[in-house]
Amino acid sequence: MKRVQNTHKSDYFDDLHDTLLAIVGAFNRPQRDEIMIKNSGINIDRALFPLLVLIGRFGPIGVGELADRVGRDYTTVSRQVTKLGQMGLTHRQRNVKDKRINEAVVTPEGKMMTDKIDHTRALIYNDIFNSWPDNDRVEFERLLKNFVHDFNALEPIKSV
Repeated sequence: MKRVQNTHKSDYFDDLHDTLLAIVGAFNRPQRDEIMIKNSGINIDRALFPLLVLIGRFGPIGVGELADRVGRDYTTVSRQVTKLGQMGLTHRQRNVKDKRINEAVVTPEGKMMTDKIDHTRALIYNDIFNSWPDNDRVEFERLLKNFVHDFNALEPIKSV
């Protein structure tokens, strides 16, 4: 793995980090979730919305991993997944390989709801990328995937 030794690049990395934080902030705004819920024509509590989306995208997913992805503690997410289950949108199952892991899985009713969310998201992305050449959008996606892959492959940073 390449390490940047040149301190002249620190401004570049500061700008890059600011941009990444702006992306995370844009996606995590509660108002965006409320708009997505309204425009999708679904009825779900805003606090449960990102969990349903992640379970629909990445399920079956362990409740611990789900908690990590949304930056909440395990017990809070576990209670919220229980609420999604009571609503008939998800169910829990034991991981096939490791029975200690409790996974959340979207139900057919939950899938119908996430399909509506996906449709609404596609309309938003279409508005954003409508003026972009196709090859720019494809390149943007490729670079983001590369970044996420390499970032996730890093060893955890140890304190000094």
